[in-house]
Amino acid sequence: MRLHYLNARLNLATEPSLAITAELVAVLAAVTDGEPRILTTAHGQTLPSGPFQSAHRSMQAGMRAWIESETHHPIGYIEQLYTFADKDRSQQDSRRFISITYLGLTREASAPLRDSVPHAGWRNWYHYFPWEDRRNPASVELVEQRIVPALQRWIADTPDASVRQRRQQRVAYNYGLHDSRWNEDLVLQRYELLYEATLVPEARRARASAAVAQAAGVHGASLPGLDMLHDHRRILATGIARLRAKLKYRPVMFELMPPAFTLLQLQQTVEALSGCWLHKQNFRRLIEQQQLVEETGDMAVGKAGRPAKLFRFRAGVLQERAIAGSKLPMAR
Repeated sequence: MRLHYLNARLNLATEPSLAITAELVAVLAAVTDGEPRILTTAHGQTLPSGPFQSAHRSMQAGMRAWIESETHHPIGYIEQLYTFADKDRSQQDSRRFISITYLGLTREASAPLRDSVPHAGWRNWYHYFPWEDRRNPASVELVEQRIVPALQRWIADTPDASVRQRRQQRVAYNYGLHDSRWNEDLVLQRYELLYEATLVPEARRARASAAVAQAAGVHGASLPGLDMLHDHRRILATGIARLRAKLKYRPVMFELMPPAFTLLQLQQTVEALSGCWLHKQNFRRLIEQQQLVEETGDMAVGKAGRPAKLFRFRAGVLQERAIAGSKLPMAR
């Protein structure tokens, strides 16, 4: 399976008026130097995609084969995210596009890209969602000083009191206002609110009218963050949300770590993915209670301070891949 872009889709109908084209789209994530990274194509504007081939026994097998052929690295964890089949997902033509999306985990350092993949590269996913990194004071400031005021203007724009109330409740819940707490899992819901309020470029393109964007008023000004073609940023938000949720009850971070690591490196990986600080001692206590790791007997040579013990994931955990009822000890 070769890498395909916007026109590389599987045609499922012969009549133009009934044409349905399907594609497999990958949210391929890695953590490198403490940054959550995703593989992108078309200079960062799209996620990797390719057609399902009938020779594969399943779509998941096809996606796994494609990822491994392109990155030269075996994918330890892959799961289907969602099937996007809404009308008007692409403004290119009248065909209906169906995207069957997958989340895959790998290690960037062990996954050099093939020379045949043009304009592909790894990018920090917070470049697309800068408001999602709560460790960064600028992210918190962006939410408080720009996003929330813009959404409040959007709420006030409707004359319908019941609509205003529903919008206010959604904004408060998803952005952690009033009695609500910021929930790192609500990546997609936060993005969709910005889309509805015409705060992202993708919404303007979907409206296909400058007049509509202008009529959106002050709250229609775009926010920081790279946009993507079609609804690929929505797909990316779905993948990030799924991975963040998985961290709380399945040890999927194993797939992102090197064979040996320090507990600090493990904590920093989880913090990078969740966008939240973790309580150091509580995190280590959780890891010990769940018996997720074991010492290798070696030490890491640090730049400063005393050497740190190296750990590896227990073989039993790698087979079970399940944490029973655990929650990440977020630092509030």
